[in-house]
Order: sequence, then C-alpha cells, then structure tokens
Amino acid sequence: MSENGSKSAYALAGVDIDAAADAVDRMKAHIKTTVTPGVLTGVGSFGGMFALSALGKLDDPVLVSSIDGVGTKLMVAFAMGKHDTIGRDLVQHCINDILVQGARPLFFLDYFGTGKLEPSVAADVVKGLSDGCRENGCALIGGETAEMPGLYSAGEYDVAGCIVGIVERSKIVDGSRVQAGDVVIGLASDGLHTNGYSLARKVLLIDGKLDVNDKLDELGGATIGEALLTPHRCYLKPLANLLDANDTIHAMAHITGGGFTDNIPRVVPDGIGVHIDKSSWPVPPLFRLIQRMGEIEETEMFRVFNMGIGYILIVRPDDADRVLAHLAEAGETAYRLGETVAGSGVTFA
Repeated sequence: MSENGSKSAYALAGVDIDAAADAVDRMKAHIKTTVTPGVLTGVGSFGGMFALSALGKLDDPVLVSSIDGVGTKLMVAFAMGKHDTIGRDLVQHCINDILVQGARPLFFLDYFGTGKLEPSVAADVVKGLSDGCRENGCALIGGETAEMPGLYSAGEYDVAGCIVGIVERSKIVDGSRVQAGDVVIGLASDGLHTNGYSLARKVLLIDGKLDVNDKLDELGGATIGEALLTPHRCYLKPLANLLDANDTIHAMAHITGGGFTDNIPRVVPDGIGVHIDKSSWPVPPLFRLIQRMGEIEETEMFRVFNMGIGYILIVRPDDADRVLAHLAEAGETAYRLGETVAGSGVTFA
C-alpha cells in the first residue's frame, strides 16, 4: 500500500506483494515440519542448501533427480474447492519416479504460479507438499510463488516440483539383470493417481455431464470429485527394506502416463518383453466407469491409465513369494501379474 492508503502501482497492475508476504507466512509452519538434518537454510533463502555429510559415510553416492506436475487433476481441485492434497500428489509422484532407480528422496523444490494469489489456497497446496515430504523423510527446501495476472483464469493455478534423491551406485536398480522367466508383481494404486485426467474429465464431467458432487453407487458412496482427487500413492516405505537387499529387485516401473504399455518397456533390456494376465487383479470401479461411459477400447485404457496398478516390480521366481509376503506385511495390496518373456513390449492375456 502507498502512504496515502491507495493501492500501489504494482497492485493496480494485478500483483499484490502484501498477499505474497501473507502466503509465505502461512506456508512457513508447514515447511518447517519437513526439515531434515542435512538442511542448512531456512525459509526465504535465495537458494536451498543441503549437506550430504549429514547422511554419514557414503561409498559412491549418485544423485537422482526428476521433475513433474499434476496435470489437469488440478481442474478437479478447482471444481471441488479443495487444494490440500494436490501437493501430496506432486511429491509422491516424484518420489515414485526416482524410487524406480532405487533412490531415496533428499529434498524437494516447488513452483506455484497463479493469476491472482489467494494466500489460503497457496498455503493449502504447500500443506500438501509438506505432508508428502515429511512422511517420506524429504525436506521441502525451496520454492517459487509467482503471481502473473492475465496468464491464468480466475481461481486457477499451476504447480510443479523437482526432487533430488540419492542412491549408492552399487544399489542402483537399472533393469540390466532382468531375464526371461522373472516374475512381474503389481502394487495396487489408490485411483487414477496423476494421469489420464484429460480423458477422465472429458468422459465423466464434460460429455457425461456428471457433477463433481454426484455420488454413484459403484464408487462406494464417494462423489465423483472425491474419487478423482484420491491422492497419488507413494511406494517408498514398503519397498525400502527390499531395496536394501540389493539382489532382490531386478527392475521397477512407475505406472504413470503411458500406462502399462509404455512404462514397463522403459525398464527392461532389449529382447525382453512382459506378459500380463489381466485377470490377476480386480480393476477398480472408477476405471470401468470411465471405460463404459467413454466407450473406450481396453487397449487404450491400459495405455492411458494405471488400471489399479500403480507400481511394478520384476523379481526372480525364487523371490516372488517372499516379496509378496513382505508387501502384505507392510500393508500393501500386491498381485502376481505375469512374467517376463523373450520378445519385446507388453502383451496381455
């Protein structure tokens, strides 16, 4: 504000510095809950610093990084007026991505961009980011909040994030040990996670004219919006001990955009394909609802959505029962989906 009480020139241009300061104040309490021993900087630093020495002796550490967004799942959050889970989606998606190579998360940085900054909304998003980071031992070490009038429609924002993790070189999971006859294990998802929302929204909300507040019996009493906003599941904790046993897991795949068809081939050697038995797990009702209402071919469903399987492990046949027992004890729902075969790509039966 100017001294005479009128708005500043910047505020008249659509950027409210006071709102930005309010938003940061609201975020601080959430961010501080994610601090880990390696963090050397506080909220507001120009750059976040992390001391690898806090991790103890490392023989040959390798940093692993990834960056992603939440996509049009954001539009469901806008429609629901619910913003405290979107950040968790982002963090847990990114953790799963680096977990594929055996990495544990160290720290996370976020970007939040909007046309008109609403401090309470920004704080809710950061609360979700902080929840996801804190629960997985990851520090929210930095971020950017940008108010850009005219770039976003009223009530809209975008969020993206970058994660950095670490793995000993000797424990990197790169798929090189996969061979024909290995067992493919699938860990259940908690819904669509963060992929396929453009198609899901078109089928259910645009063409199907359903409202986010509509309840359907086949969704167990949940509203459409609640089902679509179910957070992206993180698989770090149930897999941590298995990763420490370096010879157990031959490969892992995060089933995100591209579904089964495009993601699994990314982690197996040339000359190896994967055969999946579609009857080996129950496809959740939300996916069948989308398929039925959109009259979508099943081949496309398996390329767009996770179909109830959020993460894939490939293990030796002799280890499969032990891995499944470990996952069950850790509270995960896991299935023996099929096996690796000589060939290429993903086939279904």
